[in-house]
This record gives sequence, C-alpha cells and structure tokens, in this order.
Amino acid sequence: MSAQLLVFFILAALSVIGALSLIFQKHPIHSALSLIVVMVALAGLYLLMGAEFVAAVQIIVYGGAIMVLFVFVIMLLNAGLEEHTSISKMAGFPGILLALALTGFVAATVARSAGLFVQVAGDNGKIPGTLSSTRELSNMIFRNFAYPFELTSILILIAILGAIVLAHREN
Repeated sequence: MSAQLLVFFILAALSVIGALSLIFQKHPIHSALSLIVVMVALAGLYLLMGAEFVAAVQIIVYGGAIMVLFVFVIMLLNAGLEEHTSISKMAGFPGILLALALTGFVAATVARSAGLFVQVAGDNGKIPGTLSSTRELSNMIFRNFAYPFELTSILILIAILGAIVLAHREN
C-alpha cells in the first residue's frame, strides 16, 4: 500500500467520523467543531488530488469564515442542548426513505457517468479539458458559473437575515 493511499484512507475515515459526530452531537457548538474537522479532512483530500487552490479555499472560506459565521449564529441564538420532541420521532421513517432515494440517485448518476471521466494525457502530460492554473479556474468560476456563484452568496445572505430575525424575536 502506497503512502498516498494510506493518507487517503486516514483522511476519508476522519471525514466520515467527523460527519457522524456532527450528526450525533447534542450541543450545537460541538457539532460546529465536528464540521470543521470534516472541512479540514476534505481539504487534505483536495491536496491529494493536486488541487492546491481548492484546498486553500476550503480551509480559508469554509473552515474559517463560514464556520465563524455558524458559531456566531449559534452563540447569538443562545442555543443549548438539543430538545427532544415527538416530531423528530415521526420524521424518522420519511427521513430514511429520503436518504435511500438520495443514495440511489447518487449511485445511478455515478454509474451513468463513470465512462465520461476516462481521458488520456496528451503529449505535454496535461489531460485535455482540465484546469492547470488559478487564472483558468477563476475565469471558469466567474464567467461560466457566475450565476450559481452569486446564488450561493444570496443564500448565505438569507441565512444571516434569518438568524437575525430569530435572534430578535419577542419572548
């Protein structure tokens, strides 16, 4: 087993354990810290794939800025331990059905597109259609994917406004 494969398995296990910890934690701050573990493990996986820029953005934007925002909202809402209600028990069966449907959809999509990603490297060693520099990556994001990029910014703004409304509700 190569060192790269060993690091992959360690990072993948760390990511899965962090995600499970995120789900099963009772305190929201502990869940946010588990999410940071997942983000850092994903950045390590990006490094293994040779995407240094994406790994740096993962750490700076998600591991840093977004998680600070999450922790700020949790503190602003003064969220404590999770309250157990009977509604969450009733949502278990539909949640399992939705999880199975999502898993089936992802598996079908991966199976259908498995042959699309097999490419042969050209004479210069670069795979055709791949990005090799930060400039090409930024041009693709801000030209080809400008609408989804801005839509994500609007969704984050809506989440911030929702947190402010919840924090200022009358008791």
